[in-house]
Amino acid sequence: MVALVAVTLLAAATVVGRLRTFFDSDLPFVAGSERVDAIVPFNTKRVTYEVVGPATTTGQVSYLDATGTTREATFSALPWSVSVSTTDPGVLANVVAQGDSGSLGCRILVNDKVVVEQHAQGRDAQAFCLDKAA
Repeated sequence: MVALVAVTLLAAATVVGRLRTFFDSDLPFVAGSERVDAIVPFNTKRVTYEVVGPATTTGQVSYLDATGTTREATFSALPWSVSVSTTDPGVLANVVAQGDSGSLGCRILVNDKVVVEQHAQGRDAQAFCLDKAA
């Protein structure tokens, strides 16, 4: 019985060893001198955030930059806008604004095309725009 197990293990080890050498998977990976194609960013997107409303409106705005970091700014007149550029294919665009007027709006433009636009009414209006696939 022990001899049968030993022969079976020896046969299995031989088969596995032959398969590994057949597919060259027994060789460790070595970074060679082969040139690897670099991924070059080619599709630059320009995301523009706009806040609109009465010209004398003041307030605060938060938006996501090209790396997804929240940025905050204040505005003392409208319209207000900022643009960021990225080659990231899955950028998330988000802007939130609150002002001291009764109406406020926001827009997100990607390559100068409006993709989201929202308007809010009411005391100290707050507008929110989100584009999940800018």
